[in-house]
Amino acid sequence: QVQLVESGGGLVQAGASLRLSCQASGSLFSRCATGWFRQAPGKDREFVAAISRNGGTILYGDSVKGRFTISRDSAKKTVFLQMNDLKAEDTAVYYCAADHTILTAPLRVDVGAYEFWGQGTQVSVSE
Repeated sequence: QVQLVESGGGLVQAGASLRLSCQASGSLFSRCATGWFRQAPGKDREFVAAISRNGGTILYGDSVKGRFTISRDSAKKTVFLQMNDLKAEDTAVYYCAADHTILTAPLRVDVGAYEFWGQGTQVSVSE
């Protein structure tokens, strides 16, 4: 099993930066790709970014390319999401998720592919 706890959310002004952290525990985490998703009120959960088990492959959603950076510290079982140049439309609850998969499998963007989820952290961006 994998347990995930997000932190680092908050209220910021447009143009600011935030760094989200996802602290994992559990024996399976080293065999999981990790993703970040977000969900705004009244909208479906949206793929933000994902990183492979060894950090060698990364994928971003189109709306965050060039502004967000995902990284992974496997020794500390932590995944980060550095968010720069935040916009009002980035306002959402951000979730960390883990996909138990083989190393060579492609990163996945669909919510249903991820077996383990955190509780989420709120990010609010004011204009």
